[in-house]
Amino acid sequence: MTTTRSPDQAGGSIAPRTGVLIPPVDVIEDASGITLLADMPGVSKDKLDLRLETNSLTIHGAVSLDVPEGMESRYAEVKHQQYQRTFALSKELDGEQASAELAHGVLKIRIPKTAHAQPRRVQINVA
Repeated sequence: MTTTRSPDQAGGSIAPRTGVLIPPVDVIEDASGITLLADMPGVSKDKLDLRLETNSLTIHGAVSLDVPEGMESRYAEVKHQQYQRTFALSKELDGEQASAELAHGVLKIRIPKTAHAQPRRVQINVA
């Protein structure tokens, strides 16, 4: 059985039967760790929740659509007002040293590798 996800107007996709947006995420790996860049327009810092467990990272955010006082929304292209995405993480990553920042609708999460998983230089002695 194949599960399909339909695209949403905001650029993400919608998880089947959950009514939650799946934000598009770029994952960039370098020698010292990984960086995740998640597009989450409309999510403020106070409506964002990151859960980093032993082998997983869950991103959850609620979209804040501010409607001016005395007005009501008649039409909205963003029907689902929550983002959620979960990633399985390698044991080589050090969740204790993770950092995150939110700017202009983009969530940037940096998770470094543990010290033993990072490349290191080997000293060469001349005899």
